Amino acid sequence: MKAAAAASVILAVAALTGCATPSPKGGGAADRDALYKVESRPDGFLISTTYSRYQFIPESAAVQAACKQALMATAHDYAESFERKIEPINEQRIRISMGRNGFTGMTNCEASVPAVWAK
Repeated sequence: MKAAAAASVILAVAALTGCATPSPKGGGAADRDALYKVESRPDGFLISTTYSRYQFIPESAAVQAACKQALMATAHDYAESFERKIEPINEQRIRISMGRNGFTGMTNCEASVPAVWAK
C-alpha cells in the first residue's frame, strides 16, 4: 500500500515538473520560442506564429512585442528566401491573441498577418 502511494506521489511530481519546464520550439527563423506557418496567396502569403515563453513574473506586453517582432522578422526572412521583397506590413493588420497559464507560468501569443509581394 505504501509503495503504491509513494509511486503515485513520484508520478504526480514528475508530471508537474514536466509541465512547468519550458520546452524550446525550434523551427522559427527569428526566435527559438516560436512556431511558424505560411500559407501561399496569389499576391503574397499569410504568416502565422505561435509564440510562448516561460515568465516567473507575467509581462504580457513583453511577450506581445516579441511575438510581433518574430512575426515581422520571419515574414521578411521568408520573402528573402525567394529573393523577393514584401510591401511594408501595417502593424494594425496583425491579428493577435494572448493567453497565460498561471499554473505552468507560460505566456502564449498567437498572431497572423498577410504579406503582399512588392511590385
